[in-house]
Order: sequence, then C-alpha cells, then structure tokens
Amino acid sequence: MQAAIALLLLLLTSRSAHAQTVPTEFVPTEFVDAATVVEGLVVDMRYFGADNFVGKRIDGYEAPRCLLTRPAAAALAAVQRDLMRDLTRPGLGLKVYDCYRPTRAVAHFVRWARDLADVARKADYYPAVDKRDLFRLGYIAERSGHSRGSTVDITLVRRAGDEGDPERGTPDMGTRFDFFSPKSWPSDISVGKAAQRNRALLAAAMARAGFQAYNKEWWHFTLRNEPFRARYFDFPVR
Repeated sequence: MQAAIALLLLLLTSRSAHAQTVPTEFVPTEFVDAATVVEGLVVDMRYFGADNFVGKRIDGYEAPRCLLTRPAAAALAAVQRDLMRDLTRPGLGLKVYDCYRPTRAVAHFVRWARDLADVARKADYYPAVDKRDLFRLGYIAERSGHSRGSTVDITLVRRAGDEGDPERGTPDMGTRFDFFSPKSWPSDISVGKAAQRNRALLAAAMARAGFQAYNKEWWHFTLRNEPFRARYFDFPVR
C-alpha cells in the first residue's frame, strides 16, 4: 500500500514539473477582461456562439468575454495604441475571436474531431481536408496554448465603420478565421496582395508589443514572455 502511494506521488510530482492543469471555477486574480484594458477592442468570441467550425457553443464559454493574463492584456493595449497612431492606415483597430480557452473547451474540440460523422461545417472551415486528418495535420490538438492565458486569436477591424465585406467590417485577410488550410499560413502568397499586406501589418504590430506569431495561422499570437508557460487553466469564461 505504501509503495503504491509513493508511486502515485512520484507521478503527480513528475507531471507538475512539466505541465500542470489548474482546475477552478473562479477567474484567477492574474487574469483580466481585456476589453477593460484595451481601448476600443472589438470582441467577437466565436466559441461563445455557433459561428465556428463545430457549429455550436463550446464547453466553458459562458459569456462573450476576452480574458487574458494581465501582461498579455497590457501588451494588447500597446498594439491598439500603435495602430491608432498609424496615420498611413487610419481607422484600424483590433478585433478578437478567442483569448483564454478553458481546457474543457479543448476537450470539446477533441471529441468533435473524433466524431467523423459530424461534418456540418466542413464546407465553411475545412473543405479540402478529410476530418480524419485533423489531428495529423495539426489543426486539432489535445492541448492549447490558449489555456495558459496569453494567446489570442485576433484580426484587424475598421474602427470607423468603413465598407468591407470579408468578415463583419474587417479588412481582407485572405481567409476566414479558423480556416483549416495552408492558405491560412501567414507566409502564403496565393491570397491577394491586400490580404498579404494586412497580415503583415497585423503581425508587425503584434511583434512590436512582444507577441510571437504562429506560422500556420495568421490570426494566432502568443506573448513571448507569458507568465504561465507550464500551467493550463480550466475555469469557465463568464
């Protein structure tokens, strides 16, 4: 019996040394609602509603709020100020699609990906990908950096309400958010010149504030000096 207890403690210690999941129902004090920090931030939380690749609200999203660690929210505020000062592209700001993501939401994605019969949103989000390949190609994973609280899915938005129709007043970014395709890679040159310029503009602004881009999603950025590199949270967004 004592040997079994010792083995269990060893396993738990080993796991916490690498990546720790933090279950709680309350928002930790290290997190903040980014909309209270980033002036004029447009919040379009896709996993709170049905406008996403699953086609329904995702587990853990109980309110359309962008929660981030305090350093990530402060860095995002710097990006917004940077864009507002850019007189060469006046009227641009930021819109977020996803911020902190509970681990229960990631588990929801995994269950959906394993249900090969559910292809209701295939035409919109992964028309050229067999659903059986979503894990192999890296579009779905069992862990997400979003659960550490310093990763954001983001785009540009016309703050002045200019015309533009790709996605709710956003400039042309080449693909929709969460489009599972190499066309979503920031380096892809098959999209139009305007989309390439807009992707580069967003990436440059985010980099100046300390965010690292992801080479397979033009919308995905992680704070380089994120405070929780090995902690994955599971409190609901509410």
